[in-house]
Amino acid sequence: MKIINPYTEILTPLDGQAILQHIELCGRVCYKSEDKITDTSAAKFVAGIIKRGHEAVLEHFDITVKFVCDRGVSHEIVRHRMASYCQESTRYCNYSKDKFGNQITCIDLATGFSYDLDDENDRKKYEVWQKAMEAAEQYYFQMLELGAKPEEARSILPNSLKTEIVMTMNLREWRHFIRLRSANAAHPQMREVALILLDKVHWLIPVCFDDIWSEYHADV
Repeated sequence: MKIINPYTEILTPLDGQAILQHIELCGRVCYKSEDKITDTSAAKFVAGIIKRGHEAVLEHFDITVKFVCDRGVSHEIVRHRMASYCQESTRYCNYSKDKFGNQITCIDLATGFSYDLDDENDRKKYEVWQKAMEAAEQYYFQMLELGAKPEEARSILPNSLKTEIVMTMNLREWRHFIRLRSANAAHPQMREVALILLDKVHWLIPVCFDDIWSEYHADV
């Protein structure tokens, strides 16, 4: 059994300035103010429409992101309906094969829930979890050895199983997703990957995520 930390990967090549210019070009049609476009006007224009709540303009650019997270978190991700998805299928993936390292991969419980493994109680909880994951792997492989198809044996696989899910949404929906899933009330493991993504998109397109970034850091 392999244990990894969750992560995200942005699959869409992103040029932050080009994105802002594209959004400005679309948005200025509303006001017929295309004559005000300059080499430096895009950031101010986009910041202004976000401040005024005119976020429909942000729907004119899509971003595709791959989440590597546990199955439980993926069940929360797919609740967002204004999106397109492709997800690693436990029906067809046979984790006993060489390309999967002949093992299942699980997302580390300790990072999402901020376990202190020097604390006795946290360490004991983590050890129980590890044993459960190892047992799940053992019985999953036993099912396969008995001739079960992966779609049968997958009933044994745990929520902590690593999954890869590709998600495409427009910028407006990404803002909604990140604001909702990075909130203090969000599930800790869901919040973990949402904050990883917030760091990345804020670095690439700061104007579109400055307000959410500031809200998060105000709560920290």
